[in-house]
This record gives sequence, structure tokens and C-alpha cells, in this order.
Amino acid sequence: MPNKAPANWEEKTLGDILDKGSSNLSANKLNNCDGIYPVYGAGGLVKKINFYQQEQEYLAIIKDGAGVGRVYHYEPKTSILGTLQYLFPKKNVNIRFAYYYLQSIDFKKYYQGAAIPHIYYKDYKFEQLILPPLSEQERIVRILDKAFENIEKAKQNTLQNLNNAKELFESHLKTFFEKSNSDWREYRLIDITSKIGSGSTPLGGKKSYTNEGISLIRSMNVHDRQFVHEGLAHINEQQANELNGVTIYENDVLLNITGASVARCCVVPNNVIPARVNQHVSIIRPRLEYVSAKFLCYLLTSKYYKDRLLKEGEDGGATRQALTKSGLEQFVISIPEDLNMQEKVVGQLEKIHEYTQKLEQTYNQKLKSLEELKQSILQKAFNGEL
Repeated sequence: MPNKAPANWEEKTLGDILDKGSSNLSANKLNNCDGIYPVYGAGGLVKKINFYQQEQEYLAIIKDGAGVGRVYHYEPKTSILGTLQYLFPKKNVNIRFAYYYLQSIDFKKYYQGAAIPHIYYKDYKFEQLILPPLSEQERIVRILDKAFENIEKAKQNTLQNLNNAKELFESHLKTFFEKSNSDWREYRLIDITSKIGSGSTPLGGKKSYTNEGISLIRSMNVHDRQFVHEGLAHINEQQANELNGVTIYENDVLLNITGASVARCCVVPNNVIPARVNQHVSIIRPRLEYVSAKFLCYLLTSKYYKDRLLKEGEDGGATRQALTKSGLEQFVISIPEDLNMQEKVVGQLEKIHEYTQKLEQTYNQKLKSLEELKQSILQKAFNGEL
């Protein structure tokens, strides 16, 4: 809040301008309530039901779980689930002004709970602001509506450009490995690898993890063509020796074999060795006289081969979300017999990947700048500077 409020602006708290309300609705109790009135949850529209809780427009804020602190402005004759909270503007408070003000608050300072964060009105209702007269609120809202409309258009264009950059590389990758080439030869993975196998989780699970020691690679660490160090677990040497998993070596290819991330693949980085994998990750150790690790990784992450891997995990027409050792051993790929040709392909793909990554960084920075612009405009609005 500014040191001195503009003329006719009053110092208030959030509790002075908004009343709260609660909802007792849960999604699993609305199965037999189909109708025409929208009910909203943290992710937006849940369904349409045959009743509503609010006759007039209102604000809603996520108070529990993912997205906590996110604010919505909803239309009359609608409802929200119990994971959100109603907020009603008081007399002489423009609802859009209150909506924008809520967006300017950093609700992280009010988070409670470690696993599932939540916020309480009793805590954040003491947020301070200076409230202009209603006519001034309406003027500010008109400015913010227009500014945010333009920012949203710029954001959507940037997101589209970001998606195009990602698709550009995937398209090139698909082209490289989908086409038939007379100089390429088919092999089963078992014929060109010296090891295919997964590991296990140490006794005690997460309680046995240490802050340092031997890396324990899990599916969360394996992304397509990228190893993510965040969340990397460690175990001591005794725990590592007791595991059924094999030791990781340089040039091993990591492949997720179960769960939602099945078929994600990358080359193990040297800075995590010594390492083991748990039961959700398989190592594929290429015989380098046949195929390079980078070439194999690019191949397995191309759409053509990834689709085939996912199909390999199907069971009776439904995705089973699991790849077996025997299935991987018999999995057929086509590669150039000439290692120099493999190196050339990898070099071309790395150049394209580097270019598209730079594009992605540019667009991600633009998205960040647009969010910063929004906060800057909000700060000026509520400091009486618009």
C-alpha cells in the first residue's frame, strides 16, 4: 500500500470489501443431478446440474490443493465445489475491481499444510488496500479489462509459437526415423545391446534414501532426451548392493517402462554415476560397435518408435502402461550400419534441437515477461497510478 492514498481513497482491508461463503458440494455427489446450471471446480467447469447455489455473480478462490490462491469471476445461477470459497463484494465495491485486486496478492505467504497446501480467509482477510470511490473503481476496471485482454492475446500467440517450436523438432525427428532407407538394417534390441533390465526399490522405500551416495534413478528423472535432476534420490552402498538392479554405466540409455511416463527415454548423464535404477526404469546398454547411445535415444523418442513402444504395452486393446523385458528384447529397430552415418544424423538432430530450444527459451521468457507486466499494471492500479 502506498505511503499516502490519493484523495478520496480509503484505507481498507480485504475483509472490509469482501464477505466469504462456503460450498458443501463435492463432485462425487453430483452424479444424478444433471441439468443446465454450471458447477465449477479448481480446473474450471465440472458439469451442469439441476440446481445452483448463487443467484448473482460472485468471485471464487481455490482454497485447497493444486492452484490454491487462483481467483475466478463466475456468472449468476452457478455453483462451486467445496475446494473453492465464495467471495462476495460488499456495497460500493465493483466486483471486477475486487477480482483484479485479489490477483495482485501473493497468497503463498498464507499457505498452510505441506503435502496439500490450503489458505484460510481468516488469515488473508487482513490484506490492506486503498479503495477508490466506485466511479474510480469502474474507470480502473475499464483500463485493466482492455490491458489484460491485449496481454491474453499476446500470451495465446506466444503459446502457439512455443508449441510450434516444439512440434518443429518432433517433426524433424519423425522424418528421420519413419522413412525407409536401404542403407539401414533391422535389428532386435537384444542383438545390439549387452544388457536390458530394470532394478528395484530398496527396503524401507523413501525412508531409506540419503542426502548423498549412490544415485537411485526413478521415472520422474527420465524425460525425453533430458535427465531431470530434481527429485533424484540417493542410497548408500549397502542398500545398492542389496538391490536386484544392475549398475549404471556411461552410455546407458534409460527407458521408463511403467506408469503415465512409459516410453520416456534419455541417456544417463555422467554426473549421476554411480547409480542404480528402480523397477519403473529399464536400462538399455547399447553395443557401441552397432549403435551409439545418442542415436538410439533419438530413435526411441521419435514419434514413430514411441508409438510402437506404447503399442507394445497394450493389453487387449487397452493401454497397459507397462513394457516388459522380453518385449523390449524382441523390439525391432532400423539403424544405419555405418556408425559415421549415425554420427551425422545425431549431429543434424542436435543442431535442430539446439535451435528449437533457443526458440522455446525465447517464448518462455516472453510468457514470463507478460506475467510480470500484469503484476506491474496491477500494482500501479492499486497504488492510484493509473
